[in-house]
Amino acid sequence: MHYGRPLQFGTFITPSNDPPQVPVQLAQVAEAAGFDLVTFQDHPYQPRFHDTWTLLTWVAASTERIRVAGNVLNVPLQREPAVLARAAASLDLLSDGRFELSLGAGGFWDAIEAIGGRRLTPGQAVDALAEAIEIIRGTWDAGNRERFVVDGEYYRVDGAKRGPAPAHDIPIWIGALKPRMLRLIGRVGDGWLPSLAYVQDGEYARSAAVIDEAAVRAGRNPAEIRRLLNVAGRFSARGGGMLDGPPEQWVEQLLPLAVEDGVDTFILASDDPPTMQRFAAEVAPALREAVAREVGAGAPVRMPRSSIALAKRRDGIDYDALPASLAAEAVEPGDAAFARVHSTYLRGGAPGLVLRPGNASEVAEAVAFAREHTHVPLGIRSGGHGISGRSTNDGGLVIDLSRLRAMTVLDEAARLVRIEPGARWAEVAAFLDPHGWALSSGDYGGVGVGGLATAGGIGWLVRGHGLTIDHLRAVEVVLADGSIVRASADERPELFWAMRGAGGNMGIATAFEFEVDEVGQVGWAQLVFDASDTAGFLQAWGDWVVDAPRDVTSFALIGGARPGQPRYAQIMAMIDSADPDVVIERLQPLAAAAHLVDQDVRMTTYRAVISNSSDAMHAGQGEPLTRSGLVGRITPEFAADAARFLDSGATYFFSIRAVGGAVHDVAADATAFAHRDAEFSIAAFGTSAMRTSERWNELIAPHSTGAYVSFETEQGSEVLEQAFPAATLERLRAIKREVDPGNLFRDNANVGV
Repeated sequence: MHYGRPLQFGTFITPSNDPPQVPVQLAQVAEAAGFDLVTFQDHPYQPRFHDTWTLLTWVAASTERIRVAGNVLNVPLQREPAVLARAAASLDLLSDGRFELSLGAGGFWDAIEAIGGRRLTPGQAVDALAEAIEIIRGTWDAGNRERFVVDGEYYRVDGAKRGPAPAHDIPIWIGALKPRMLRLIGRVGDGWLPSLAYVQDGEYARSAAVIDEAAVRAGRNPAEIRRLLNVAGRFSARGGGMLDGPPEQWVEQLLPLAVEDGVDTFILASDDPPTMQRFAAEVAPALREAVAREVGAGAPVRMPRSSIALAKRRDGIDYDALPASLAAEAVEPGDAAFARVHSTYLRGGAPGLVLRPGNASEVAEAVAFAREHTHVPLGIRSGGHGISGRSTNDGGLVIDLSRLRAMTVLDEAARLVRIEPGARWAEVAAFLDPHGWALSSGDYGGVGVGGLATAGGIGWLVRGHGLTIDHLRAVEVVLADGSIVRASADERPELFWAMRGAGGNMGIATAFEFEVDEVGQVGWAQLVFDASDTAGFLQAWGDWVVDAPRDVTSFALIGGARPGQPRYAQIMAMIDSADPDVVIERLQPLAAAAHLVDQDVRMTTYRAVISNSSDAMHAGQGEPLTRSGLVGRITPEFAADAARFLDSGATYFFSIRAVGGAVHDVAADATAFAHRDAEFSIAAFGTSAMRTSERWNELIAPHSTGAYVSFETEQGSEVLEQAFPAATLERLRAIKREVDPGNLFRDNANVGV
């Protein structure tokens, strides 16, 4: 039977090492010809053959598009499954998702034993392969925090580390002919890979029936299992036997295998470039057309998910209703990519579905899907930091904007640029730097544009150039009803006002237009002070910041005291000047604040400073607690209470960021970020066990005149009123009632309550 899967074509190349580059060159021929897959047999005991794993790696590095696989990899050659799994995942990651794993239980036993392999009876081979597959899949399940134990007869793991997760859901194909192995394929395999020479005269159909019956008994859909087939033949002018004739004869003879027996991948065994090219040019397209005529159009463009993946779906989400435009990039809990998208930088999460739209129209479709799922949480994510915790969740939806990361210059003379929300600030700095431009944008290059540019944006240039939102000239927004609108001072000005400080409440920003600044070389100082007199140091540093010229912006990081050691304060400061003498002059007054333990002062660029992030996937765990406050000058009273807060052990990370200078130049009612009189933003990280909130409310909150939503995990009316003054909150709620009357965007400092 036909299983509704689109046809694919591959090649089966001899891994000859004499001369060594021939199989690599043949793989490149296959890629140029348009094949989907290139495979190599695994017989390393043959002295004239390459080691197949090494060859696969070299071929993957020497090609760009074609997928690579063994045909098949020989498990009894003492390849431990956990090591095999990591090798497979590594090659998949390095090749951008182009590795497929095909396994066999062994053959040529004398040769295998001669190089240290193990001889197994047919029954033992099935059991050993089943254990190997369990360990391989368990190793790939990088997001699983359970202890990894498999107590098998042939293979065992006890507390092994899981991961890495591969780049895509690597299928496990099995090369087999005997009934017990066929039943194993039906139970746990992702594909069957025999050779036509061994399954003729109806044997293919009989074997496929065994696989299907075993799949159904295991609760699986037989269509999950790819049907691959190695074929060999020659092109000749006159028709002869099987696959011995002109291309049209090949099509005629392969057609029943596809339509009646369900073969969806034909792999041509040939080392002859003309044969490979002719097959790709004349047989493959004609066979695709013939199959389409026989079974009809509309074959799925994405392989069905396995029963293992489907079992991990969460209740309350109508997965089958997902639009086709979103389905191809969507990530479910059972997908390999889930390990890379379920958490944020600091916070663990377990969403039921992560949608990854690629443009504003697809964002609108994602919003429409979310409107049908208001009974589950909804998170919006740009770069994935999400300190406040609202860009991941448990069992809900996440709309991940990481694919929207384009950047363009709209008007060079006006320094107007368009930036999409999924870009990260290190990328933005790299884009602007060749023009001699910069945009004040947080303090870490791994933060996404979208979250910061709708909340405020306190960065290394804030005192001289203002908040990030102060440079915003227009924003493209997808509203809760799916409409795509533009907001600026002239178009939907009320929405534009709200998007600058409370944008997460109003819609999803899909593009920003910023007027950026000319910024050349800057001074960058990293200083470490003995802050044993914490209150005295904080007041001295705070006075220095507020009284300094606006070209100085400084942040302070202070940790709790450690037994037998003084408390240290790490001070970072950017001086927006290309003159080293000015830089030294600005820093000099700080030298008297306390004993200087370490220092690094250099002339550099904004791009170099903000390129302080890793491209590693975000893998946060747990639910960190953060508190936020905004204050004016650091008074003796605040400094004393801040010292008591640190002494209490309530925080493991305490930061104070300068906010004043140019921030004061914007009227308090000009944007939804209304705390324009603040001089400093304070953030403390902790946990419930550390009594962080209780100590904060006792010691820090009484000095605070506001809060910064990006650093606040607490929710409720008190926090909301801290973040937005009464008049601001009233105005936001009026706009919210207009653009999001159903309160769809409710999981981000929700003003709709």
